[in-house]
Amino acid sequence: MGILFTIFTFTATVLLLIIIAFLYLTFQIYSGKSIKNPDYPPVNGTIFSRIFYFNRLYDYQTDVAKKQKTFRLLGPGQSELYTTDIRNIEHVLKTKFDNYTKGKYNQDIATDLFGNGIFAVDGDKWRQQRKLASFEFSTRILRDFSCSVFRRNAAKLVRVISEMAIVDQIFDMQAFDDSNALVFWRYVDPLWKLKKYFNIGSEASLKKNIKIIDAFVTNLIRTKRKLLAEERLCDDKEDILSRFLVESKKDPEEMNDKYLRDIILNFMIAGKDTSANTLSWFFYMLCKNPLAQEVRDVTSSQDDVVNVEEFIANITDTALEQMHYLHAALTETLRLYPAVPVDGRCAEVDDILPDGYRMKKGDGLYYMAYAWQMLTFGRGCRGFRPERWLNNGFSSLNRHSSS
Repeated sequence: MGILFTIFTFTATVLLLIIIAFLYLTFQIYSGKSIKNPDYPPVNGTIFSRIFYFNRLYDYQTDVAKKQKTFRLLGPGQSELYTTDIRNIEHVLKTKFDNYTKGKYNQDIATDLFGNGIFAVDGDKWRQQRKLASFEFSTRILRDFSCSVFRRNAAKLVRVISEMAIVDQIFDMQAFDDSNALVFWRYVDPLWKLKKYFNIGSEASLKKNIKIIDAFVTNLIRTKRKLLAEERLCDDKEDILSRFLVESKKDPEEMNDKYLRDIILNFMIAGKDTSANTLSWFFYMLCKNPLAQEVRDVTSSQDDVVNVEEFIANITDTALEQMHYLHAALTETLRLYPAVPVDGRCAEVDDILPDGYRMKKGDGLYYMAYAWQMLTFGRGCRGFRPERWLNNGFSSLNRHSSS
């Protein structure tokens, strides 16, 4: 009898705690949100409701945006506004840029992986990282260093794909690693902090993955620093890591290895995931819509099988400038599968958006790139038509068609 009473008491206590937690979370979500006030965007659920359409999130947002260009989801302590109104997007990214930041909500979710890298910081650290990294995107650097790296690794990729195509083998191209997916999952998981505290479930996997990533990036930094010390690099600023290592000598206490790890990891993810994601979809679209003629034109070959070395040798800056259809096909891929389908910032002050809706301090404003282009291009928006970016066979990226 005593055992049954103990079991009953324990079960009742657990259920009571769950009910109290649920009621507290509900109160936090719905209190003080001016739900029926027409000065604020219409409510389309809570941030946790996204879990029900997580696998088709961007198409769902598009469906909602067809009815309302700006809407909001309620969350504990703040609201999240989503918009496809171009005036609101310019407002947050340009006109009132200083009034918006990454926001504590996003930083709490992302900091474990991104640390103090450019994706998770604001202010002076953001400006410093952006300024130093911007040098890597000058025309000279891209031509003299980056392009050679791209060509060398493109050759490796072409060889692998060619070999697998010949034997009709499936090529598994994963654009996002587990850590990115697990961090993103936190946005729809109300229990992620609890799981992190007890180191269980998805949070235990994330912690394990971050440990592996840390070891890789730390080794990368040490190796590069050793090469620089031995003067084995002819140009000590030939890449982003080298540039930040040189900069760290000016303030070694501030730019220590932990801070360098955060910086480099952010830029690695920015370059790897956006490029890998776009290339994955690009190859997928090529398989569904064969576009081989331009390759044969560039390589001066009419054979179905093109020699990889010959192909790479013919890919020069001049040749690339003439590949208008390739440019259009890549642009069309990015239209259908944008590298960043949704992005945004958080308001640091109460604000009124250009469309007339109000925001409260702490609210997030997220612009939906995927939904915007789907609505902008209208009929035929889901079709793969690189021709929409061409004008008489030449690239014309300042124009788009609704057909």
